[in-house]
Amino acid sequence: MAPLTDFYQLTMAYGHWRAGRHRLPAAAELFFRRGPFRGAFALGAGLAEGLRCLRAFRFSAADVAYLRSVLPSTTEDAFFDYLATLDASEVTVSAVPEGSVVFARVGRARYPPLLWRGCGTVGSHVPGEDGDVTAWLSPQVPFLQVKGPLLVVQLLETMLLCLVNYASLVATNAARFRLLAGPDMKLMEIGLRRAQGPDGALSASKYSYIGGFDCTSNVLAGKLYGIPVRGTIAHSFIMSFTSLEEVQPRELLPLAGGEPVDLPALAKSLLQWVCELLQTPPEKTNRGELAAFVSYAISFPHDFQGLLDTYCVRRSGLPNFCAVALALHQLGYRAIGVRLDSGDLAQQSKEIRRVLRACGAHFQVPWFETIPIAVSNDISEQSLEEFSREGSEIDMIGVGTNLVTCPLQPSLGCVYKLVEVNGSPCMKLTEDEEKMTIPGIKTIYRLYDAAGHPFMDLMALEEEPSPSAGQELVIRVLGRLGETSKVVPTTVEPLHRTYFRDGQVCEPLPSLPEVRSHAQVSLSLLSPAHRRLHEPQPYPVAMTERLHNLLTELRQATQ
Repeated sequence: MAPLTDFYQLTMAYGHWRAGRHRLPAAAELFFRRGPFRGAFALGAGLAEGLRCLRAFRFSAADVAYLRSVLPSTTEDAFFDYLATLDASEVTVSAVPEGSVVFARVGRARYPPLLWRGCGTVGSHVPGEDGDVTAWLSPQVPFLQVKGPLLVVQLLETMLLCLVNYASLVATNAARFRLLAGPDMKLMEIGLRRAQGPDGALSASKYSYIGGFDCTSNVLAGKLYGIPVRGTIAHSFIMSFTSLEEVQPRELLPLAGGEPVDLPALAKSLLQWVCELLQTPPEKTNRGELAAFVSYAISFPHDFQGLLDTYCVRRSGLPNFCAVALALHQLGYRAIGVRLDSGDLAQQSKEIRRVLRACGAHFQVPWFETIPIAVSNDISEQSLEEFSREGSEIDMIGVGTNLVTCPLQPSLGCVYKLVEVNGSPCMKLTEDEEKMTIPGIKTIYRLYDAAGHPFMDLMALEEEPSPSAGQELVIRVLGRLGETSKVVPTTVEPLHRTYFRDGQVCEPLPSLPEVRSHAQVSLSLLSPAHRRLHEPQPYPVAMTERLHNLLTELRQATQ
C-alpha cells in the first residue's frame, strides 16, 4: 500500500533522507476543520482500513523499480535501497474508536451563554472580536495521531487521508438520514449503480451501515462485510410480462402441505373480489403486472413484495398486489410488503394503508393492515423532512444517490499536519487564520455533564496529568482564548486509544455491527442542541492553560 500516495510525498521523503533528517522522531494529527453538511459533528470512520494498510505498508521490488523511473535521475541509488527496507514497524497510531462522534468548527457564529456546572456563566463572544487572532483557531480535535520516524510519518499522510475522508463523510451522511428517519424506520442503501466506481460503492455500503442504515442492495458488500442484503423486484421484471399465460410454473404447494394450487387462476378469481371492494374496474388492471406478481410469488412465496407503480398504483398495482397476497394467504404464506418508486410517496403511502386495512377487514386477514410500505425515488434529507411534516405510513426507505455521492458536501476536507519534530512542537502559521494549527502532542478528553451529555472536548499536552471527574478545570475555550473559563465535569473520558504499535494492531478491533452500535450510542449521548441538523449550537473545544501558553510562545517567537 505504500505507493498509494501523492508524488510530492516521495520528493519530500528524498529531501529528508538527503539531509539526514529521515529518522527524526515526529508526530502528526489527522483532523477536519469544518463540520460536514453545516452540522456540528461527524462520525469518525475508516480506522480499521487504515490499520490494515499500515500493516501492509512497504515498497515492493516492482514499486521501487517504478519509482526509479519517475523520480529525477539525480536521485541517489541508496535512497531506493532505503525505500525497499521501509515499513511501519516504528509507527504508533492512537485514534478515536471508529464510529465515535468527533467535532470541528461550526463556523463564525456567536457562542451562546454556556453554564458550566457550578461555575457560573461564560458570556457570549464572537471569535476574533477581541482582536485575538487565535480566537479563529478551529477546534481540530484529531481523529488520528501518528508518531514515528519523520520520513514514514510524512509518507503515511495521503494514504490515511484517502481512507478516512470519504469513510467519515458517508458515515456522517448516513447518520443524518438516520436521525431524520427516527429509530424505527428501516433504511436501505441502494446506491451501487450511482456510486463513484466499485471502490466508492463498497465504501458507501460499509460506512452507511456504520452510520445507521439497516441493509444494502450491494451483494458484494454483503459478502465482504456481512451487511444484510435486501431486494426483491424491479419495473423491468414486471414490464417483461404481458399475460397470465406466460407464468411458468403455475402451481404452488400450500405451506402446510397438500395438493398444489394453480396460483394464477386463484389470483385472477380473487382480483374480481378485490376490484369490487375497491370500486375499481377489473379491466383497468394490467394483466402483465398481475402475471409478474404471480410469477414472483411462485418463485418466492415467503418473500413476495409488490412494486406498485409500473402502471397505475390505485387502478392496477394495488389491486393486483392484494389479489396475489390474498392468494398466498390462502396457501399459508404472508407477503412481506409493497414498494413505491414515484409520485407523492407520503400521500400514496396513506392511501395504500387505507386499502390494506380495508382488505384485511373485508377478507378477515388481520396481518394485512400491517404490511410494510417501502419507498425509493431519489430520497434526500428534504424528502425525510417532508415525510415527517406531512405524516406518512412508510415503514422502509431506500436511499441511493443522495447518500453515496454526498451531493451537499462532496468531501469532508480532512487534513494531516505535523505537530512535533525531534521533540520540538511545531505549528502552521498562515495569513489564513482558520488554517493555523495547534502545536504539540496532545491528549484529548471528552467532558460530560450530570445528564450524561458531552459538553466540551479538552485538549491537553501529552505530559500533563489527566483531569478527574468533579475537579475544577481552568481552561481556554477556542473562540474566546482571551479569557479563562472554569468547568467541573461529572465524567471525564480519554478519547484516544493506541491501536497500532511495533508494526501490529495492538487493540482488538470491534466487528462492523459493534462499530455501528457504538456510532448510534455516540449520537444518542449528544444533547439535542448539538445533535440537531440545522443551525446546531457550536460544540465547545477547549485547551489547558499549558497548551495555550505553548501556542502563545510559538506565535510570538515567529513574529
